[in-house]
Amino acid sequence: MNIKNITLHNYRNYKDLDIDLIPNINIFIGYNAQGKTNIIEAVRFASIGISHRTRNDNDLIYWQENEANINIKFSKIDITSTLKIFLKRNQRKQLNFNGENIKQKELPGLLTMILFSPEDLMLIKGSPVLRRRFLDIELSQISLIYYNQLVQYNKILLQRNNLLKKIKENNKLISMLDMWDEQFAKSAAFIVDKRLKSVDKLNKLANNAHNYISKNQENLEVKYIMNKNNANLSLDITYEELYTYYINALNKFRKNDIFKGSTSIGPHRDDIYFFINNVDLKSFGSQGQQRSSVLSLKLAELTFLKNETGEYPILLLDDVMSELDNNRRNSLLDYIQAKNIQTLITATDKSLFSVNNKSKFFIVNKGIVS
Repeated sequence: MNIKNITLHNYRNYKDLDIDLIPNINIFIGYNAQGKTNIIEAVRFASIGISHRTRNDNDLIYWQENEANINIKFSKIDITSTLKIFLKRNQRKQLNFNGENIKQKELPGLLTMILFSPEDLMLIKGSPVLRRRFLDIELSQISLIYYNQLVQYNKILLQRNNLLKKIKENNKLISMLDMWDEQFAKSAAFIVDKRLKSVDKLNKLANNAHNYISKNQENLEVKYIMNKNNANLSLDITYEELYTYYINALNKFRKNDIFKGSTSIGPHRDDIYFFINNVDLKSFGSQGQQRSSVLSLKLAELTFLKNETGEYPILLLDDVMSELDNNRRNSLLDYIQAKNIQTLITATDKSLFSVNNKSKFFIVNKGIVS
């Protein structure tokens, strides 16, 4: 997969931008606050319909303008397509794929990408929500069914939590929980089943990548941990067994959930743990080990998406190169060049990169790209 052209109109600090990319490494050089990350953000936004920098789409529209659009021409399995996103202030965004209007739930998977930014270096030692989001974005890009089930799960969770708060005030409503628990268990079992299988594949791929980065000095292990069950689940567990587990657990923790007014178990409470040579990386790993492990995870994610879709996704590296030491930076660049992965990189320092026929440099200055 590769992007051929990006056109932005009234997007962030770009009145009009029209650039052609090469299939290999595209490097955007400029001082901070010139608009480099805005290009990365536009590609990610076109991929999953959500910015990684704001939850308010109005923020994406050029100051004092009322509308903006993103137009991306890309090839996937040798088929050229066009994806357009139209933004209007205080209105829902409009999505168009190859001339046909589509819904948000149809967007993930059309243009697959992986974003690696400085915030991702917090993936291991940061909040569990970061790790769950990482996994959900990955799975949503390879399965619309997963994406739609995740949306449904969040709706069910919200409804159940609202009911729990009402029951605390009026215990006669408690019988209504059975219906929501049934729906919750079905949705939760589906999500965790997919997550477990995905993490198993990522675990193998990440360890292979980490062996390469650490020169076979370290083994990286990735585990999915269900809350209230602080152990790695058997990969042989079935959807039916997960469903039964959730039905029983919801009943077990019902009184506690009513008291707190929230659901104490489920995919929204789960986490991913990382181990180096069987030692918990979050608690005892060095900063260097944590950064190497995040890099290994990103390389594993590239291969995972390729195995699932048949092509490498677009790789977006947003101001992350200066955060990596020479060895990690060279390992990453060698990998993406060897695999011919189309990559968009933002950086302030051109000297971090060698000039070759697989790289194209762009200079970004106050919303002008040359």
